[in-house]
Amino acid sequence: MQVLVTGATGFVGANLVAALTARGHTVRILRRPTSRLKALEGLTFEDTVGDILDEETLRKAMEGCAWVFHAAGAADYWRSRPERLYRVNVEGTRHVMRVALEAGVSRIVYTSSVAALGAPPEGQIGDESLVFNLRPEEFRYGHSKYLAEQEVLAAVERGLPAIIVNPAVILGPRDVNFISGSLIWEVYHRWIPVAPPGGINLVDVEAVVAGHIAAAERGRVGERYILGGVNLTHLELLRMTAQIVGQRPPLGTLPGTCVRLLAALLGVIEKARPGALPISAEQLRLSTRYFFFSSRKAETELGLPPTEPLDLIRRTFVWYREHGYL
Repeated sequence: MQVLVTGATGFVGANLVAALTARGHTVRILRRPTSRLKALEGLTFEDTVGDILDEETLRKAMEGCAWVFHAAGAADYWRSRPERLYRVNVEGTRHVMRVALEAGVSRIVYTSSVAALGAPPEGQIGDESLVFNLRPEEFRYGHSKYLAEQEVLAAVERGLPAIIVNPAVILGPRDVNFISGSLIWEVYHRWIPVAPPGGINLVDVEAVVAGHIAAAERGRVGERYILGGVNLTHLELLRMTAQIVGQRPPLGTLPGTCVRLLAALLGVIEKARPGALPISAEQLRLSTRYFFFSSRKAETELGLPPTEPLDLIRRTFVWYREHGYL
């Protein structure tokens, strides 16, 4: 089967290309002329140069494709470039969905994020019923992905057979831009004495890719599926990573009062020098929340495989070492 992957030079996209070709599919990628191909080393694919903001190149890329995986997007969580986030994630998705509807593809899977769900209520585990519940300026990345999902659902109303998947924090090989792999780089190179409060859901990239393909095969049109793994506090995750990379583990969790003081300091700096910091005071406070999610729906309907965190961290660390990134 002919399959198109947008965002194939990125972390999820490259792993999708690997999995799809291993299953015997013919994979075409759409990439910008400036995109690096390092994440795709050793893989076989048809290379198409274009842009998701250019519908003409999208039409050429989708020609003859039965499935489309739209994994392209801007992933700079905290950086202060909101115009790029919204242009790529929202406008780009609108273009992809419009052309996919014209092309008559049999399935299109949109790679969203748990960020599009917002923050679970305190003490609760989030699921697909969550609606983005944060102020846009608190988390522009999540807001942009939420708006992109609305573009997908609008296209579904017009007859497009689209499915949304919401990966959690992904770890694994081929993360050449250190999207989540920065965790391993940081712990490997220096001792982190304390962990921030809060936590995340960690998922294996292999599980995420399996979830994408299962969504194309048997996902329900118009549905969203959380592709998660295991809920971990930041302290648990840092200790596991330290164990694998041979670093001293953190001593404990930073008290919430310290985080609030640091956030207040960042607020003062922001007022004096707007945009000078990579993270805002509001975002720092947000990062201490517990972003815990359930993947029961994807496990039941898509057969989402489990994530074993120690094995995942070890495999990722070994891949970085073997490929000269550490």
